[in-house]
Amino acid sequence: MADFDTATPSSASPVTIIGAGLGGLTLARVLHVHGIPATIYEAEPSADARTQGGQLDLHEYNGQRAIAAAGLTDEFRAIVNLGGEASRVVDPNGVILLDEPDDGTGERPEVLRGDLRRILLDSLPDQMIQWGHKVTSVRSLGEGRHELGFADGSTATTGLLIGADGAWSRVRPLLSAATPEYTGMVFIETYLHDADEKHAATAKVFGAGSFLAVAPGKGIVGHRERDAVLHAYVAVTKPQEWIRELEHSDTATIIEQVAAEFAGWAPELTALITDADTAPVLRAVNKLPIGHRWDRVAGVSLLGDAAHLMSPFAGEGANLAMFDGSELAAAIIAHPGDVEAALAEYEKALFTRSAQFAADSDGNHKLMFADDAPQGLLALLTGTAASVMSSADE
Repeated sequence: MADFDTATPSSASPVTIIGAGLGGLTLARVLHVHGIPATIYEAEPSADARTQGGQLDLHEYNGQRAIAAAGLTDEFRAIVNLGGEASRVVDPNGVILLDEPDDGTGERPEVLRGDLRRILLDSLPDQMIQWGHKVTSVRSLGEGRHELGFADGSTATTGLLIGADGAWSRVRPLLSAATPEYTGMVFIETYLHDADEKHAATAKVFGAGSFLAVAPGKGIVGHRERDAVLHAYVAVTKPQEWIRELEHSDTATIIEQVAAEFAGWAPELTALITDADTAPVLRAVNKLPIGHRWDRVAGVSLLGDAAHLMSPFAGEGANLAMFDGSELAAAIIAHPGDVEAALAEYEKALFTRSAQFAADSDGNHKLMFADDAPQGLLALLTGTAASVMSSADE
């Protein structure tokens, strides 16, 4: 059985993590704090190869616990968007239905995903992350060991393989035949820059924190980010064929067709579509089956979206990925020299918590965009429904 011999060369690292997202980085950081070596392989060529998405809230019961386990609480507090926990719900006419200011007593501080990733990256030795290593194959060598093949033709072996590589994980097929399923909703991501000056009417109705305007089967959700940036996700319920057709269209056609879905809405709301300062990006909302789990396979496991991809309507995706990483590290630390005991302990808890949050996300999705929308959303935010959605976190 594989153990964690610190003398093992990096080419056969005892802990190999695929993916330098928040979950994989948290796992590596907590292991590093406890002197356990790991190597992260990341397909992107560098930390700055692409933007890292928008704002998310870190929850006291999982994301913040992971930050504490990583020893990065002070660094986390330094990147919090003060005032970002405000939330506002408006109707399609721009009439405010719910307005909750950030009074400083909230337990879900908002940060930019890129800032959060940066403090994790800065906490790790440079050589721990192997950039530009896209995994193209994974095969079992027996006795819990695996060989990875990369796009450049190189290979690596490992005694413990962790798939932290997202929705379309290359590692998941070792454990499960499950693949992501389309939820029926697509997001069109847009930005307004320097909004207070250039888009004053939209900035005024948008508010200071999270923003939500929903109707049956569609809506606009988003966040105000620093420097007067309004970051929006325009949500519509459409078949996959609609997405495929738009993906091959020019920007003007995408804007026209998406805006047509919101005909009659207030112009300060539709400006988030028609006046965007960046090209719209289509993002299909996918999920793994609720309760996704697998039988124990020696020497390999998953975390984050690779394990439990869910819709963003419970605001738990990033929080769970980080918590998975810290909990897996804790199990490894608690079972030195016994990989299988560590993985069994980790997965038992993982399956339970991920099933609950996936069910919450699915329920919130249906409730928010139901025929009586926005009544379901208001019930969620005021605590009169079964669960409370803080904001869209992906």
